[in-house]
Amino acid sequence: MTPLQPARGTKDLIGEELRRHRRVIETARRIAETFGFEEWATPVFEDTRVFSRTLGETSDVVTKEMYSFTDRSGESLTLRPEATAGVCRALVSNGLTQSLPQKIFYAGPMFRYERPQKGRYRQFHQIDIELIGPAHPMADADVIACGHAVLEALGVGGDVTLEINTLGDAESRAAWRGALVDYFAAHRVGLSPDSRARLERNPLRILDSKEHADQPIIAGAPAIGPYLTQAAALFYAGVKEGLARFGVPFRENPRIVRGLDYYGHTAFEFVTTTLGAQGTVMAGGRYDGLVAEMGGPPTPAVGWAAGIERLAMLLSEAPKAVAAVVVVPVSPALEEAAVQILQRLRRAGIRAEMEYAGTVRRRMERANRIGARAAVILGEEEAGRGSVQLKDLVSGAQAEVPEADLITRLA
Repeated sequence: MTPLQPARGTKDLIGEELRRHRRVIETARRIAETFGFEEWATPVFEDTRVFSRTLGETSDVVTKEMYSFTDRSGESLTLRPEATAGVCRALVSNGLTQSLPQKIFYAGPMFRYERPQKGRYRQFHQIDIELIGPAHPMADADVIACGHAVLEALGVGGDVTLEINTLGDAESRAAWRGALVDYFAAHRVGLSPDSRARLERNPLRILDSKEHADQPIIAGAPAIGPYLTQAAALFYAGVKEGLARFGVPFRENPRIVRGLDYYGHTAFEFVTTTLGAQGTVMAGGRYDGLVAEMGGPPTPAVGWAAGIERLAMLLSEAPKAVAAVVVVPVSPALEEAAVQILQRLRRAGIRAEMEYAGTVRRRMERANRIGARAAVILGEEEAGRGSVQLKDLVSGAQAEVPEADLITRLA
């Protein structure tokens, strides 16, 4: 029988890969807490309308990538392709729109049906932060500064560059959209089939095209700058001033657009050349209309998401597994006493293991095989004196230690 394999686009996380994955989450959680964010968890699947109504009926996520299914009661459900829509649904469902601001940290798996490639899977994992409530440009700068701090804490800050842009307010985007329609219509013949279809539905998405044929045309497309209202221009200037105050370096990239319909004003990406074509490791922006789409009141919001797999690939080295202390009784008669020592070590927060059977030699061989740091050897004479032999498995040094001092010596 052929052994079963993981489904295409999914991956087992084992050993070093899981330690990298966990390092990203734990570091981001710690930094987010220092910025005042509190962790939430929402369901892995939602009513399909949570995504189809808010991500944009014409977005690639909705039209091509969502894992949707009908359950036994006839309801259409979707595995979450991103976290922000579910967080905003939770805000409204739990009556928290009157308790603003809400500062949310999130980590978990997402699902999109797309071609698997380096650092991108059909089940992938993200960390997110969302700041819901403030409409001030300093909120955008604070959120971006948090992302920058996470990258610095992971030791990858030198490998990434922050790029920012503005999508303006609704009036700015309407004027810009008209200019884009005129421009791309004049170049319709040279556009890829996908971009020709986007021209009819949402021309801003053409700017996000990765098709080679589209790139020369996109390069000449009008930028939003000349179409910004005074209010939108002032907001963007406020974000840049805030980033300068936080000491976060950036460069402006007028081609940044977000792939989902709920974004406006600030858009940003932390990008790297280390991972090849898939260079964005963290991205986000302002989404003031999303909470209202969920049935709540108009509510300002800004946030970002980062791919854990991509960040894990950037880590210079994998976190080391915690080395164990192995307890070795020299005879079956001492196993009960050995278990008591084992329990004491574990209660003290020390990783401790014990082979359940075998000679002392066999147990010591396993200790070396798993990379144990030390062995606590319990012999008849030592037990009578209330002590153990403590062996350093790195240096080979061994000494008799009173049981009462064992935890202190190991620490």
